[in-house]
Amino acid sequence: MGDDTLSGPSRREVLGATAVGLAVASASPAFAQDKHAPGEPTSERSEAYPKPPFARQQQPWPGLASRMMPRPDHGETSYKGSGRLVGRRALITGGDSGMGRAAAIAFAREGADVAIGYLPPEQSDAEDVAALIRQAGRKAVLLPGDIRSPDFCRKLVADAVAGLGGLDILVNNAARQVSRGSILDIEEQDFDDTFKTNIYANFWITKAAVPHLGPGSAIINTTSVNAYDPGENIIDYAATKGAIMIWTKGLAKQLAKKGIRVNGVAPGPVWTPLQVTGGQTQDKLVTFGEDTPMGRPGQPGELAPLYVALADPMLSYTTGQIFGAVGGNGGP
Repeated sequence: MGDDTLSGPSRREVLGATAVGLAVASASPAFAQDKHAPGEPTSERSEAYPKPPFARQQQPWPGLASRMMPRPDHGETSYKGSGRLVGRRALITGGDSGMGRAAAIAFAREGADVAIGYLPPEQSDAEDVAALIRQAGRKAVLLPGDIRSPDFCRKLVADAVAGLGGLDILVNNAARQVSRGSILDIEEQDFDDTFKTNIYANFWITKAAVPHLGPGSAIINTTSVNAYDPGENIIDYAATKGAIMIWTKGLAKQLAKKGIRVNGVAPGPVWTPLQVTGGQTQDKLVTFGEDTPMGRPGQPGELAPLYVALADPMLSYTTGQIFGAVGGNGGP
């Protein structure tokens, strides 16, 4: 999309952050946005975001957030940081749009320098993100390329480390999703591309990154509601998300002894370019998110506080966990 020690602040006192509720509560400064006053009821907060029906729209893969109708909210004008990641250095795949973009904006406003991986056709979106990172006074490193290539994945990590001066946070977020009504419609190349993008790249990038991560570092993987409640029209995508969920839990056990935490975020329906580039049929796009209790898809900016919380060293006893954000339909 080096064997460095952390240069960030010392670990803060742990306050028993082991449960989902506390993970979200620890992100409370991130929820104090311009749009929504602290303590405002969830139902009122929900009303601020677009609901179906949405306009039919189609973009060629991989798509641009800037051309979506309506444009997704990544927290560009609303996210306010509170210094939770000062001095940290993060690499985010798929950082040009969707949850990756939201995380990049939030990380920078929390004090982190950020490198983002993305596909070359997404350059204009990536430049928008870089501008927002720099406006926050942080370093932005743009790393275009195709993570289906193991050589590029290794180069991505090496260039991020060189550009940032080290690495403390890795977010494996980039994904490919193509709706197919039948297994008979899934071509072998489609299947291969989805697995290479979603799970092979996760392996290649993480393997390259681990030698650079010191105690107190964090790996955050984006899985999905489809990991445990798969959509019938995206079974190859769902299979990769299930693999990411198990990969996250197992890797967390392995890396705990190194002081590296590994967690995952499992979104439900979220308004991103995945949906308008073939991830949904046009009929399903019109009603996207309607079947959630909130009656709408999530916006990427609503998930940013989860990524911040999981990157924050304060959650030092939280690893091997999957945190859902699914609009009320249950979680992992």
